[in-house]
Amino acid sequence: MLLKNNRPLPPTFETVEEERRHRLERLAGAFRLFSKFGFDDGVAGHITARDPEYPDRLWVNPFGKHFGKIKVSDLIMVTHDGEIVHGNGRLNRAAFAIHSSVHKARPDVVAAAHSHSVYGKTWSTLGRLLDPITQDSCRFYQDHALFNDYTGEVLDPEEGVRIGRALGNKKAVILQNHGLLTVGHTVDSAAWWFIAMERTCQSQILAESVGKPILIRPDVAEITHSQVGTEQAGWFAFQPLYERIIGEQPDLVD
Repeated sequence: MLLKNNRPLPPTFETVEEERRHRLERLAGAFRLFSKFGFDDGVAGHITARDPEYPDRLWVNPFGKHFGKIKVSDLIMVTHDGEIVHGNGRLNRAAFAIHSSVHKARPDVVAAAHSHSVYGKTWSTLGRLLDPITQDSCRFYQDHALFNDYTGEVLDPEEGVRIGRALGNKKAVILQNHGLLTVGHTVDSAAWWFIAMERTCQSQILAESVGKPILIRPDVAEITHSQVGTEQAGWFAFQPLYERIIGEQPDLVD
């Protein structure tokens, strides 16, 4: 097993079929975890994964399928034009409008995650970035953005382009009056950043409800980000969660 900074590195694959299968299993696992953590909200929310063979195609959840029931066999593949080329089910047009634009803007991004989680959408109403108030908050120090132009449900691809522009080269963007969106070089890291960002929003909301949080100094926050906010750290942090969900719900790989 390859190691960096005493942490395992993401696996490599001999064939594109192996890599695709790995991504789809992680994608289904991420949906199950989002359900377990209460990030499902009716039909809202989506996680996408770029296909390793066809980089202009994305795997996504079928519209209306509960996160807690999604299996690998349920996932659909769509083009950037919104055409379903594999699988059965309907496409969430909001998923297409946001995610296709983000993936186009960021060729380095393998996966993107968005849902209407309670603390994320609550924090988004403030129109503020998160502050470095804890070690965990530093994962996002100078590494998240704000999209402050809410115009309703995202159905226009042009708004997706503007979201992608706001995201820039960062790992996450707060969609004002909407929720959170995170990206990663693996499905694992994109899902973990979302989980971590939701908890960071919760932590800051709780802290500000009882007082004025003391911020971590910028130089310390920057160092801490380099320790806990890297792609490798994000991928690695997801592994225990995937191990847990695959042990509890092995049917997700069907």
